[in-house]
Amino acid sequence: MICGAGGQLGQKLIGAARTLENVRIFAYSRSTLDITKPTELRAAFAEAKPDVCFNAAAYTGVDRAESEPEKCREVNVEGAGRLAAACYEAGVGFVHFSTDYVYDDGYNRPLQEGDRTLGTSVYARTKLEGENTVLKHHPDAYILRTSWVYAEYGQNFVRTMLRLGAERDQLGIVADQVGSPTYAADLAAAALQLVNAAAPAGIYNFSNCGVCSWYDFAHAIFEMSATDCQLNPICTEQYPTPAKRPSYSVLDTRKIGRYVGTPRNWREALHECLQKLS
Repeated sequence: MICGAGGQLGQKLIGAARTLENVRIFAYSRSTLDITKPTELRAAFAEAKPDVCFNAAAYTGVDRAESEPEKCREVNVEGAGRLAAACYEAGVGFVHFSTDYVYDDGYNRPLQEGDRTLGTSVYARTKLEGENTVLKHHPDAYILRTSWVYAEYGQNFVRTMLRLGAERDQLGIVADQVGSPTYAADLAAAALQLVNAAAPAGIYNFSNCGVCSWYDFAHAIFEMSATDCQLNPICTEQYPTPAKRPSYSVLDTRKIGRYVGTPRNWREALHECLQKLS
């Protein structure tokens, strides 16, 4: 059972599940299942009768959340909690996706699952509270924290850069925020592998390997796609946003690597995504 199936991660989860044998897939987009509504949840569980549920449904408008905190919390906390409780009550495995935003921004080394957490924006606080709510209602759940997710569809940095690069002669891109891009296809495959490996429940980090800034990421996108647009590095202060972004969010993926293998480099994953886009 896949919730949030209309998003970039949800679509990749469907694709990854289709490669498995003896698997029936029940995929629900927001138009067919609103996880904040108990009656819709009960109907979906009665239909799917799942063995495992993947929750890719989330409020992800990081800046918009600053002006819509209740809407954000309704999905990221209350909806996730209801879904987790329904899974636990029915004896269903549960996989919930979270974010690098939950970590304290005081580290200068790859972030580990046991590191301090601190929500510095509405989105970050609701995702962190959502994690705690999920584990409260479903102690055996998997939580996958990830970063800089993109795919060949949906709203993401890669598609935005390609669009802007075709429209403009030059762009200023933040160069003092560092992290690791994550191709949604690799995240989806890792989530399924984690369940199939019967790994211990708990929190896991996942991203593609390697480190870059947003400027480096944009430069690679334009280089691989032969986009002719000048990039200028800028600092965070030159690009103010309503919600604060982490300055350092490189994830340590050694824990999940024991069960799914070492993630591939972000450049290799980006190349595959751009090939599919073209």
